[in-house]
Amino acid sequence: MSGVGKKSRVPSPRKGERDQRTPRDAQPQIAQPGPDQQTQAEQRSQAGADQPSELDRLRQELDETRQRYLRALADSQNAQRRAQASEIEARTQGVCGVVLGILSVLDHFDLALDQDPQTVSVDQLIEGVGLIRSELLAALRSQGVEPINPSPNDQFDPTLHQAVVQQAAQGVEPGRISSLLQPGYALGQRVIRPAKVAVAPSEPA
Repeated sequence: MSGVGKKSRVPSPRKGERDQRTPRDAQPQIAQPGPDQQTQAEQRSQAGADQPSELDRLRQELDETRQRYLRALADSQNAQRRAQASEIEARTQGVCGVVLGILSVLDHFDLALDQDPQTVSVDQLIEGVGLIRSELLAALRSQGVEPINPSPNDQFDPTLHQAVVQQAAQGVEPGRISSLLQPGYALGQRVIRPAKVAVAPSEPA
């Protein structure tokens, strides 16, 4: 009975075992990246910063497209202005050519009007008017204008002639031109004024 009433003792840990125990409040250790891992992460971060984003690339493309559009628009406007200037210059030169030919005719009219009516005969006056008409016609022809002067018994052409009246004439077939009332004029293939003519009437049925 010698063991009754005695408290049992818990054996104390040995010195080596005491060092191996982990305290309850000890925090887990987080592994820190090594120098190589830090360098690679920095390189990836720097590469991402150097490369433009998709939004920046789209903005650059939009700006380049806008610049090309503005240059094309400016070129088109310049070409249009040059074409208009060329058209105005060509029209002006054409008018100047016609006016220059008419001015010489006007000079001859002035010379005719300066003549003394007491010394000019009717024949001389008619001859002078004929010369002025010939010079005016030459000025028109220099610009490509030709008269339309159909002869009697010529075929009536509604694109060149304007029938004013029906008039019979000896030797003229029905429906053909019997006489010229007023000459017409054409510029190349374009009729400026049709010739006014009389047309022989058709034979009665």
